[in-house]
Amino acid sequence: MPTPILDEGKQIANILSRGDVGIVHIRKPGYSLEEMEKLILSIDKKYYSRIVLHDHFPLAVKYNLFGVHINSRNPFPPENWKGSISRSCHSLSEVIECKGNYNYVSLSPIFNSISKKGYCAAFSNDELVAARVEGIIDEKVFALGGIRFALLDRLKVMGFGGGMILGDAWGIKQ
Repeated sequence: MPTPILDEGKQIANILSRGDVGIVHIRKPGYSLEEMEKLILSIDKKYYSRIVLHDHFPLAVKYNLFGVHINSRNPFPPENWKGSISRSCHSLSEVIECKGNYNYVSLSPIFNSISKKGYCAAFSNDELVAARVEGIIDEKVFALGGIRFALLDRLKVMGFGGGMILGDAWGIKQ
């Protein structure tokens, strides 16, 4: 019987094989270094250039992954890191402050979350339109929170560089 980590690796590979998915962020704050490495090794190497880690940054270096995602647990990229660096933002002022320092940032929650109950849209449509007009939302800003595959074209019209999909990618229904 396959282990949950191997099953998850297969799911990640299936997601990456979709034509509308560019990269996958792996965020497993409870995973040990060994568990994360096992997960990475369960994914076909051809996808490594499309994987971003939120934890255990030495593995991003070891396996030459696409990027690292800065967060409160890991506030700095690995020393001499040459790959992509991203960060989450939860306000438009945070996007203004951060997006020039990273390859891209996420802004959330744009819609009501699929995977986190009670995590509701934080921005009105008017606020998002104004942010696009002002150049705050652009191709370096990715929408997060309630994003479904079916919304990707809409996000482009809204000015986002794309969307970060969690619940819909894992088949979570609300």
